[in-house]
Amino acid sequence: MELYKELSETQIAERILNGEKSLYEIIVRRFNPTLYKIGRSYNYNHEDTEDLMQDTFVDAYRNLSQFEGRSNFKTWIIRIMLNNCFRKKEKSGFKNEIKQDVHENSQPMFTGTNNDTQKLIQNRELGDIIEEALSKIPDEYRMVFSLREINGMNVSETAGLLNISEANVKTRLNRSKAMLRAEIEKSYAAEELFEFNAVYCNAMTDRVMKIIDKL
Repeated sequence: MELYKELSETQIAERILNGEKSLYEIIVRRFNPTLYKIGRSYNYNHEDTEDLMQDTFVDAYRNLSQFEGRSNFKTWIIRIMLNNCFRKKEKSGFKNEIKQDVHENSQPMFTGTNNDTQKLIQNRELGDIIEEALSKIPDEYRMVFSLREINGMNVSETAGLLNISEANVKTRLNRSKAMLRAEIEKSYAAEELFEFNAVYCNAMTDRVMKIIDKL
């Protein structure tokens, strides 16, 4: 698969549709971390998130012919994951009823990635605190935070995925930071949240590809 890592998702999709089914493994590996962060940010635990990831990858494969390269592949597959998360939430009747005070004038939460080894170790120890803090934020704020700060989507992409205005994206992001800022160190790197490590990545890839091989 190393030979194909420079291919774009559009190129990979075209080749898969032309019969190179095994290349779907590249898609799975590329988007495992992104989909994991989405599921965890939706307040699903590790196991439920993996199930949702599997469903999303299978759904994306089944509908690959509908991806015509007119939109960003990352945006396209995130939308599928969000839809699956929402359907599961509605089915289970899960509601996040925790309310918190919010403030309009918030400061940037993250000032950049700090590569100091000692601080990275300290940051990782804060993982449980961060996940707990995020779980207490209402869905509409947590998902904006996840898409913008954790998954690197821009304002326009986030607005499109959540069907809200760009102004709403900005407001909700500020509010989400205000809710979290008191509990999270400003030196924490957002991309480290909900880390999906190589062990999980390999297992998820194997799960998805076994299903794909039968389709």
